[in-house]
Amino acid sequence: MALLPIRRHPDAVLRATARPVALFDATLSQLAADMIETMYHATGRGLAAPQVGLPLRLFVTDVRWREGDPEPKVFVNPELVSASDETVLREEGCLSIPDTPCRVRRPARVVLKWQDLQGAGHEAAFEGIEATCVQHELDHLDGVLCIDRHEEENLA
Repeated sequence: MALLPIRRHPDAVLRATARPVALFDATLSQLAADMIETMYHATGRGLAAPQVGLPLRLFVTDVRWREGDPEPKVFVNPELVSASDETVLREEGCLSIPDTPCRVRRPARVVLKWQDLQGAGHEAAFEGIEATCVQHELDHLDGVLCIDRHEEENLA
């Protein structure tokens, strides 16, 4: 595995719409493994392919590794299926915009569908910090950064 350089704002790749992954092969698996290693090394909880310079619809997450055993997840070609009307305001960090926390309001629960590294389809519901994380990473695939969604409202 290898550590990948993380692109920082205002790098143009962070504003591009990522293209779907079409080839599910060893190269994709290696990229995902490298992204997971890079995410852990940078002490992040998520990392999208555009953040390492690749405009692909791929992201990795692990929201609990700091508190327990690593449980990395890989999302290929993810799509938002549904989102709750209930929202939550949380402070989010971004590896591409270091030292710039943003207060972002997002749906409290979401349902996502995606493919795994072999191309098999999955669908699941996410809530809490995991819902926030998958939405943050999904935004990266559409060229949206947390600074675009920042609210000045106090966290309460």
